[in-house]
Amino acid sequence: MLVRQLPATARTRLAQGDTDGLWGLGEHLQALTIDELRIANWQRSNTGVKRGKQTKQPPPIERPGTRKRRTKNSPERIAKRNAARQRAAERRAAIARGEIT
Repeated sequence: MLVRQLPATARTRLAQGDTDGLWGLGEHLQALTIDELRIANWQRSNTGVKRGKQTKQPPPIERPGTRKRRTKNSPERIAKRNAARQRAAERRAAIARGEIT
């Protein structure tokens, strides 16, 4: 894809929803530090509390480029699903004709 060749902050790349490369090492380390502090505070707040009564662990900060790119209806998945349906239909037809037992 040609969009990948553009700089990380190019408007075309951002308009396509590609946020890879927006954060540098400093931003990732800062997010990691915040995540670790949140988990440490969560652990301290649940000290002595029974497992079933504890609060949920805080989710990590969302980072650019870490969201799943493939959705249930991505073009690749749709193509694979259609190919599998086609193979299944061909197999059922071969079973019906008696070619496969």
